[in-house]
Amino acid sequence: MDLGLKGKNVIVTAASTGIGKAVADTFASEGANVAICSRSRKKLIDAASDIKNKFGVEPFWGVCDLNSKRDIETFYNAVVSNLGKVDILVNNCGGPVPGYFLELPEEAWDDAYKQVLLSVTRFIHLVLPDMINNQWGRIINITSIAVKQPVHNLILSNSFRAAVTGLSKTLSTEFANKNITINNVAPGYTLTHRLYELAVNRAKTSGKSHEEILTEMAKDVPMNRLGSPEEIASVVVFLASKQASYITGTTIQVDGGSIKSIF
Repeated sequence: MDLGLKGKNVIVTAASTGIGKAVADTFASEGANVAICSRSRKKLIDAASDIKNKFGVEPFWGVCDLNSKRDIETFYNAVVSNLGKVDILVNNCGGPVPGYFLELPEEAWDDAYKQVLLSVTRFIHLVLPDMINNQWGRIINITSIAVKQPVHNLILSNSFRAAVTGLSKTLSTEFANKNITINNVAPGYTLTHRLYELAVNRAKTSGKSHEEILTEMAKDVPMNRLGSPEEIASVVVFLASKQASYITGTTIQVDGGSIKSIF
């Protein structure tokens, strides 16, 4: 199936590892021009080399701290200078620190706000003018099943990823007549370094090993397994495709059936 993505310019944030890297891989496999960023130069170099070896294309990459407005603007401007206008934006970021409400200092809230919500609004502000002029654009935000069912001990993620959902729904209505779609993908338990960290954190307070915690997480999923980053990436890339041109303002969970509600 031709997804109509060949030659499209795509930004994927936090894309040196995990879900972001899988998304970049899948876009590259479809012939898109991919730009990736993260805070780690070494991981970016490794990711770019891997993409080139797999697909024969060299992605543009740049170091970018998503908490920094200056970094975001510098990276975006470099992408436009090297690739041209941005057709597709995939907002992805690592999760904020876990913790309970009374444990978290105000600084943790500030950091999570910048990382999860403000980085999304900053990137969207940058890409929208060209998308409006071109009367075409795709924005996909990778959030979490926490937007539909809050996750224990993740109040920062529960709060700010829900805010991204509200932002996306509002903007999807505002720009639908410009042929710009804005959607969210909400992963469930997916085998990434982030999930491993959460398992280690829970193990410290439960008396269990992190391997036991991961096994328990898998048992909580009706499919009885954890998801893979590639399974998340497939949905993200579909939402960017010409086949998804009438889908906007929605949140699609990719969770093996974990969310029990019908909405």
